[in-house]
Amino acid sequence: MSRKLKSLVLFGSLLSCVLAGHVGAAELKMTSKVEIPGVALDSFDISYVDQTTNRYYVADRSNKAVDIVDGTTGAFIGRVPGFVGVPEDKDTDMAGPNGVLTIGNELWAGDGDSSVKVIDLKTKTIVDTIHTGGKKRADEMAYDPKHHIFLVANDADDPPFVTLISARPGHKILKKVVINDATDGIEQPIYYAPKSIFLMSIPELKGDKSTGGIAMIDPLKGEVSSVMKVSNCAPAGLARGPGHNLVIGCSAGGKESKLKPVTLVVNGDNGAVLATIPDIGTADEVAYSAKNDQYYITGRKMPNGSVLGVIDAKTNTLIQSIPTGGDTHSVAASDVNGRVFVPLPKTGGPCGGCVGVFSTR
Repeated sequence: MSRKLKSLVLFGSLLSCVLAGHVGAAELKMTSKVEIPGVALDSFDISYVDQTTNRYYVADRSNKAVDIVDGTTGAFIGRVPGFVGVPEDKDTDMAGPNGVLTIGNELWAGDGDSSVKVIDLKTKTIVDTIHTGGKKRADEMAYDPKHHIFLVANDADDPPFVTLISARPGHKILKKVVINDATDGIEQPIYYAPKSIFLMSIPELKGDKSTGGIAMIDPLKGEVSSVMKVSNCAPAGLARGPGHNLVIGCSAGGKESKLKPVTLVVNGDNGAVLATIPDIGTADEVAYSAKNDQYYITGRKMPNGSVLGVIDAKTNTLIQSIPTGGDTHSVAASDVNGRVFVPLPKTGGPCGGCVGVFSTR
């Protein structure tokens, strides 16, 4: 039996075992896959669904491009090239594309040369390149629609910093905010509408691996207004759920961590812990689906291999751990049809490099 066929059989067997223990209408399962043309998908980063157009975007480092998928049909519909890809030495701190999101008819994407590329989605061409002034990649990002301010994180620079950029024509750099207390990089940012601020995960504060935080960044003042401390988690992924709830994808629990795998749900206003969810951690990107009322956690280094954790956002309980294989660390969800998109790598993955499409329907 070929290695690829063995991977598919194993994936199917594990998936069946997981689902058998969670009978119900809300079961999430892989229903199809998106074949990615060109070089086999193996190195990728953030993925994102534009909820207005229901298009899915994934930072495809293997092809030095952002890939575009129709979230309704599941068809690959285009690609925007012009990124650095993966360096010969495989240093992902210098790789790109990285973070991706849309603002109106533009796609913004971070690159490995510390720049942000602005793409006209009508022509699928890069129309502006904004240099953040760092030495390494421009990575994860968020957008404040109230003030038209874009945030991008230079997480691999030392010290790490974020850049606030006007999303209006001209794309003026407004402020550079250095996060001096972040001693192991910075991670997923979001815009938190209830307080009109940015929130951003910080895995480690002041060299204490047991203490991380969620930084509150004022978009108008261009400063960190406060940090909500988070213990025994090493915050990485961050997404807003129902109401004022936030899900924190903790990177704790991997082989290099002395902490246990865990995911937290907290109050976004004050950081109060609402739920501690065991048995799912080692996370990178996380997502929330309002359509399914579920959180999705990319458990990339769980003890028995990579999984996609599914958490019921009503009860804050883990209801599924779906084996994904390889270094699966990216996820995005459509609120149009409830589909969940997960890039699955060539190395260790079940499909030779594709985007898995998961659904509860």
